[in-house]
Amino acid sequence: MIKVLIIEDDPMVAELNRYYLEQIGGFQLVASAGTAADALKVLKKKKVDLILLDIFMPGINGLEFLTQLRKSEIESDVIIVSASTDSQSIRKALQHGAVDYLIKPFEYERFRDALNVYKKRELLMKNKETLSQKDLDKQIFNMEEEETVDKKSDLPKGISRDTLKLVWDHILATQGTAFTTEEMALRVGISRVSMSKYIGFLREQEVVNTEISYGAVGRPVNYHRLNQLKVKGFKKYLKEI
Repeated sequence: MIKVLIIEDDPMVAELNRYYLEQIGGFQLVASAGTAADALKVLKKKKVDLILLDIFMPGINGLEFLTQLRKSEIESDVIIVSASTDSQSIRKALQHGAVDYLIKPFEYERFRDALNVYKKRELLMKNKETLSQKDLDKQIFNMEEEETVDKKSDLPKGISRDTLKLVWDHILATQGTAFTTEEMALRVGISRVSMSKYIGFLREQEVVNTEISYGAVGRPVNYHRLNQLKVKGFKKYLKEI
C-alpha cells in the first residue's frame, strides 16, 4: 500500500481529498495535517510515500514546506493540490520535485488519473532494477500520451467533433446556469465518463468554469458553468479544418 499524507488547511477540502483517495485502490491515508508544522511532526513518526500538498496555508506555505522537505532529505513524493495557477508557483513546485500539479477545483477523474499514474510508476520502479529508454518514455515521461492531439483537427484523442458540437449546444442552452456532469450526460445522452472527458476539455479551454459545492452531508458536488467571455474564441474547435 502507498502511504499518503494530506496537507490541507481547509477541513472540507481535506475531507474531499480523503474521500477521493478512498475510491482508489492501493493507497492508505496515514494522516491529515492543517499546517506544515503538524505535517513535519507526522513525517518524523510515520513513513509516508506520497504527500498531497496545498500551497496556501497559514504559517509556512506549501512551496516553503516543499523546499524544507528537500533540504531535510525527506524522500516522500509530492503532488500539489492547489488553487494557485501562477506560472512561478508551478515552476517552483516542479523544480522541487512535485510529480503532478492539480488545480482546484478539479474533477475526480483527474485526481484518480494522477494517483493511478503515480501508482503505475511506483510499481515499475519496484519491479525493475534497471529501466530502458522505452520504459522511461512510456511509463515515466508519458511521451506517447503527449502525442494525442490530431494536428488536423486540434482535438485531443478521444474527443469527437460531432459529440463536442452536441455537448456544446446543450451547454450553450443553459445560458450560464450551473449544471453537474451527471445532469449534462443525461441531457446529451452519453455516459458520465464520456461527459467528464468533454467537460475536462472545455475547462482546459476556459469556456467552462467549475466550482465545488459542499452540502451538509454526503459527497461534495462539482457544478459547471458556461464562461460567456470565452465562447467566441472556442468556436474554432467546432469547425472542420
